[in-house]
Amino acid sequence: MEQERVTAEQYIRQVLDAYRKTPGTTGRVHRSDRTLVAQLYERGVPLLVIENALVLAAARRLIRPAGSPELGTIRSLAYFLPVIEEVLRLRVHPDYFRYLRRKTDRAGRTG
Repeated sequence: MEQERVTAEQYIRQVLDAYRKTPGTTGRVHRSDRTLVAQLYERGVPLLVIENALVLAAARRLIRPAGSPELGTIRSLAYFLPVIEEVLRLRVHPDYFRYLRRKTDRAGRTG
């Protein structure tokens, strides 16, 4: 399991860094975010699942039809919990998430 290779501290730092960098977030981390990440670590949720969930949610927010109303800023990692659960159930080739990363990187630079 992935958590065996990283300490809880490393896991928390990596997830929070990824969250901070996710388009659409405030870039700030709160105590409740740290608590949530610690709970995800205890559950054994792989880092890659969380990173993929952040990318998937960001892509859904960034790549929308023209004229869609603007979305508010994400202020908590808890926003991503349903997407984390969705990614845990998905059986998708890793290339799909690489593709989404490229799309969100481009959309984030132009948007």
